[in-house]
Amino acid sequence: MDETILRVPSPEDLFRASRRTEEQPWTASRPAAGEMARVLGTTPRRIVTEISGSSIAHWKHGELHDVVEPMKDHVIMTYIGTMQRLERRTGRTLASGTARSGVVTIIPSGTSSRWDIGGAVNVLQLYLPHAVLERVAAEADTAGPAPLLERTGHLDPTTSRLLMSAADALDGSEALDALFRQQLTDLLATRLLSAHTGAATSPQPALGGLSPTALRRAIERLRSDDDADLSLAALAADAHLSRFHFCRAFKQSTGLSPHAWLRQHRLAQASTLLRDTDEPVVSIAVALGYGSQSAFAAAFRRLTGETPSNWRRRAR
Repeated sequence: MDETILRVPSPEDLFRASRRTEEQPWTASRPAAGEMARVLGTTPRRIVTEISGSSIAHWKHGELHDVVEPMKDHVIMTYIGTMQRLERRTGRTLASGTARSGVVTIIPSGTSSRWDIGGAVNVLQLYLPHAVLERVAAEADTAGPAPLLERTGHLDPTTSRLLMSAADALDGSEALDALFRQQLTDLLATRLLSAHTGAATSPQPALGGLSPTALRRAIERLRSDDDADLSLAALAADAHLSRFHFCRAFKQSTGLSPHAWLRQHRLAQASTLLRDTDEPVVSIAVALGYGSQSAFAAAFRRLTGETPSNWRRRAR
């Protein structure tokens, strides 16, 4: 498994982790989650990290009047049901905006600013290593990424929707949600490169779908009952492609992204088990890799409009 759901650490744990920078010469900035915990004086409600080092965290915090020290990752955030004035001072420059639906705030790595927020904020944050931007730029056959622009309450419904969709993937089937988060991270990186750098870039168009052999290998891996290495990296390596070009070629061949294909496959498995067996719903949830019956039921209802139990009664 190339993603792990982390134990939510205490502010002291995260701050102690940030202190490692005093002993590690490879960076002069703090881990993003650790610095956020120090500044916000709380812990994230949920945080999940994948093998690339990118993380998604959900925070709720009160007013803020403090300096955010430089962090080693870029921080991209959007807001849930929030309406708050934001002010950010960097040197003599004052930027202001409103935290509300459809806007994003971007803190590039290595920057430091004074923040003033007058009230409660409900926010999703992506911590994105610069290496991910470099990889996605290289895989998309574009020039190396230009520096990210600082944004404060910047209207960008596209980036906001992408990040908001991560809220649905903080629980559920680990394999399915892990694959989704990997695709989501690459999509967000592509969006940032095209809309939030000093020199916007456009990915090159896909040249074609997967070869029959590469498509068969991808389908076999997605159908496998072994979730140990169900990742974009493994799927792309089988096809001898980058993650970026694999996703585009797979969609051109099947009409679906790898995550959407796997979701449909798991739904078909669930439907067969519900219709043809007397296995309890909780056993089916476990068999399909969901962490709980409620997570499975929520995912099934999103796709079918019915609970598993109601679907089973109607299908028989």
